[in-house]
Formats: sequence, C-alpha cells, structure tokens
Amino acid sequence: MKERVFNFNPGPSALPLEVLKEAREELLNYRSTGMSVLEISHRSKEFDEIMAQAVARVKSLMGLTDDYHVVFMTGGASSQFFYAPMNLIREGETADYINTGTWSTKAIAEARILGKSVNVAASSEDENFTYIPKEFNFSPNPAYVHITSNNTIKGTQYHSFPDTRGAPIAADMSSDILSRVFDPAPFGLIYAGAQKNIGPAGVTLVIIRDDLAKRSPETLPTMLRYSTYVAKNSLFNTPPAFAIYFANLVFKWIESAGGVAAVEKVNNEKARLLYQAIDQSGFYRGTAREDSRSKMNVTFRLPTEELEAKFIEDAAGEGMGGLKGHRSVGGLRASLYNAVGPDAVRALVSFMGEFERRHG
Repeated sequence: MKERVFNFNPGPSALPLEVLKEAREELLNYRSTGMSVLEISHRSKEFDEIMAQAVARVKSLMGLTDDYHVVFMTGGASSQFFYAPMNLIREGETADYINTGTWSTKAIAEARILGKSVNVAASSEDENFTYIPKEFNFSPNPAYVHITSNNTIKGTQYHSFPDTRGAPIAADMSSDILSRVFDPAPFGLIYAGAQKNIGPAGVTLVIIRDDLAKRSPETLPTMLRYSTYVAKNSLFNTPPAFAIYFANLVFKWIESAGGVAAVEKVNNEKARLLYQAIDQSGFYRGTAREDSRSKMNVTFRLPTEELEAKFIEDAAGEGMGGLKGHRSVGGLRASLYNAVGPDAVRALVSFMGEFERRHG
C-alpha cells in the first residue's frame, strides 16, 4: 500500500487518519449488527443513535441554542444557493448579498433565476475579489444577508462578521465550518458541504433557526422545503447514511481534540507558519490582501507559471499533493483544513525553502 501523502487538496480533502481507521474497523460489522454501516436501515435504532449523536455534537461544538435545528441534506452547498432564497425570501422582500467571489456570485445568480429581489450590499470585484469588504449598503429590512465566510479560490476569509442590524445572516461556511469559534446568534442559516472540514462528499450540513425554518412556503415541493427536513429529522427520505455516520465520527474527533477552540489554536499556528514563509521570501507572493487572508486556503504565486508547474511536480515527488491552484486563477493553493496536521505544514515550508534555494 502506498504511503499516505500530506494532503493539501481543497475538497474532497484530508480526513483525520484516526477517523478513517475507526470507519475501516467498523465497515464490515457495525456494532455487532452483522451488517456494514453501509447496509443498515436508516430507520433502525442504530442509525437513530448515529443521527442523534451527530446533531447533539454539532450543537455542542458550535454553541447552538435550542432554537436552532441541525439537518443533513444532499445536493452540496450549491443546492443551498437556491434553497435559501426559495424558502426564506417572501413576497415583496429583498435579500442582501455580499459578493466576495465565485461562490457568492453563483449564489446571487441562483436567487435571481428564481425572480427574487437581490441587493448586492458590497462587492470586492473591483480588486479581483482579493479582499473582504468592510463597508456595506444594506436594504432597510432584508430577509437575510448572505455571505460566503471563506473563499477557497481567492484565499480570503471574514475575520469578523458584518453587523447586519438584526437581519439574520445566511452563511455558506463550507470551507471553514468548525475551524474557529464564533457567536452563532446573528446567524439564521448556516450551510456547509461536508467535503472540507466535516467528512466525505455527499452530505450537506444545514443549521437553521426556528423562525426561518417556519418561512418555508407550502407551495414548494415537499423536498424543497427546509421545514420538511426539520419536521422529519432529516429522515423524510433515505439520507446519505454513510456520509452522516462518518461526519459523526469527525465531530467526535473534534471533541476529543479539545473542541473547536483547541482546533482553532492549531489552525492559527498552521496559517502563521505558512504565511510567514511566504512573506519572508522574495520568491513567493501571496494573492489575498493581508487583512483578508484565509486560514483555510493559502493562495500564492511564483515568478513564472513554469516554476509553479515545477513546484507542483517536485512537491508531489516529496509526498505533498493537492497544491495546484483553482483552474480559474492558476497559481498555488495549500488548503489547511482541520485534518491537515502541523507536520504537513512544516514539511511544506521546508520544501518551499529548498525550492527557492534551487530556483530563486
């Protein structure tokens, strides 16, 4: 079996080795059922326990009060781009969006396809989405204010969330959920595709406040209403059972690591090491504005595209994968999600120094 690499993939991405081993051990015979977790009924007591644990762990890890519902859906975060406006913008209402790049742009487009009224309250398009806006032009009473908390492609991240004057924030947190502590009180909706900090692709975590869940219009098809998932505890139909099972193991792993606060401390140090290596070099150049840099996705360039290709090739030879930038922007990107250990970052920094010595 090939030795495991340091995995800097942007998603699907690194998963905790301990969790992979636990899932492997339970794969053929889950808790003495004589069946794989891939085979047990989603109506069984065993799966009921998995679901209950997953919900309870998310609430505990994120400090959610009882008026928040935790549900598991499919379709990825991209499906939430239409779920949110379809369910939450009522007749005559406007939703505000802050545009910080590709995923925000897509979310705005989906709301407009539905014929919803959208106000772009701020945008960083004027500088190619290399920063997070700090000044906003909010509507008088928006249905919600939508943000993308971390931007995987451009490598930017909110370090503090906007004051929306009481309007609920709806946040795509796919790439930084459970990576840092924050106050959930201003948020009415949080959603995240699993394949970065939660688990394997196939399930989407959705956290919705009760007052927003009640907005779902009955004129929508049943499976397009948030209220359906809330009322049926994500079990109206067969959910992505294995992905939920695996996510529950990841939530347990975060608990055992000391919770989100402890994970955040490690994440801060990983990002500090890598940005320091970039900033102290005349060879590497970060692409995001310093006050908006992501701690999850570090984007940078080399003097030429030829050197970037050589960097990716040589890094792979040294057991480091997933460093190629998004196809829309090129360059390099190191994704430092929760399961990427400090040892991986130290190895990358060491390689960067050696590569600069050879080619700088």
